[in-house]
Amino acid sequence: MSDFTIGNRKIGRAHPALIIAEVAQAHDGSVNFAHAFIDSAAAAGADAIKFQTHIAAAESSPAEQWRVQFSKQDATRYDYWKRMEFTKDQWRGLKEHAESKGLIFLSSPFSLEAIELLSEIGIRAWKIASGEVRNEVLLERLLQTKLPILLSSGMSSWAELAATVARIKAAGIPFLLMQCTSAYPCPPERVGLNLLREMQERFDCGVGLSDHSGTIWPALAAVTLGAKAVEVHVTWDKTMFGPDTIASVTFAELKQMIDGIRFTEKMLSNPVDKEAEAAGMERMRKMFGQSLVAASDLAAGTILRAEHIATRKPLAGIPASEFSPVLGAKLRRNVSLGEFLQSADIEK
Repeated sequence: MSDFTIGNRKIGRAHPALIIAEVAQAHDGSVNFAHAFIDSAAAAGADAIKFQTHIAAAESSPAEQWRVQFSKQDATRYDYWKRMEFTKDQWRGLKEHAESKGLIFLSSPFSLEAIELLSEIGIRAWKIASGEVRNEVLLERLLQTKLPILLSSGMSSWAELAATVARIKAAGIPFLLMQCTSAYPCPPERVGLNLLREMQERFDCGVGLSDHSGTIWPALAAVTLGAKAVEVHVTWDKTMFGPDTIASVTFAELKQMIDGIRFTEKMLSNPVDKEAEAAGMERMRKMFGQSLVAASDLAAGTILRAEHIATRKPLAGIPASEFSPVLGAKLRRNVSLGEFLQSADIEK
């Protein structure tokens, strides 16, 4: 993959994976909660925080069905999206807060109006949600901005992804293709880590993982397999209200996940030379290695058999690895029980 930049953050093969804390609708329409999510994500060590920008009248209609009718407050899905709306000034405030905390501010748009709003406040990149991959109207407008794209794959076939990727490449726009399974929560057998490599090979691009398992494990595995971005839903507590809570990680888990990813990246970027490593173990080998010792009092001239020999730490005589060559040799001197055998003590 070719390196590219989101804000001042490098994305690429030689750079750490971008860790995205996905808020989505976990703020439940509260700007105050949205700001609090920013603080928690920054404290956990995330690189970016992502929201979703919904403008009900521009993206929905009364005919839209609930995926799961979770809300006792909203009569329709349209009502729910309406309640999730923030004003342009509120979005600008969230972006400024995020950047003051060192976070990249991201938000997925679901309408042309949302694209314009986010463009006006200065968004740095686009995250295209799984359901919008085939939306040519939105895609064309997003391509016009020339901003980097994180493309989620959850509801698309290979042919649909190929068509969208071809358009992004033709526009000369840097992107990552995010493996995603649109299941909430996503069971381990459907995470699809095998698709990371297949996406790389099919589309010659960088890849990431947008995970809905509600655990930290897929992200750790994905980075080991080469993912350069990882996105997880976040929550303060898994008993909180919201459609995505069951598929979210807590901020304590997010921190553990990030620590694990950074540890993994350090391991991957520092390959070990086995021979050099072994050569540096001489002191340890002497401490933990065992030597041949007399299993009983032995007289000079004894022809050594297996029952004459035992092994003990440390490595202070003939190594235990040389047991076989010693068998049949003659002792040159008397040796007491437990005494370390030395090369000079035997005549082969």
